[in-house]
Amino acid sequence: MAKSTDVRPIIKLRSTAGTGYTYVTRKNRRNDPDRLVLRKFDPVVRRHVDFKEER
Repeated sequence: MAKSTDVRPIIKLRSTAGTGYTYVTRKNRRNDPDRLVLRKFDPVVRRHVDFKEER
């Protein structure tokens, strides 16, 4: 099991469209210490929206 002090923790990316849809991924804490924002596809609204990191 991965520790919480791991260099690559598991994070959730939640849709900003308010649908509650999430992606689960890993990120490198050394390269991206800030909260991650990615533009990905939300199948509920059927378009690309911003997904923000949630811990």
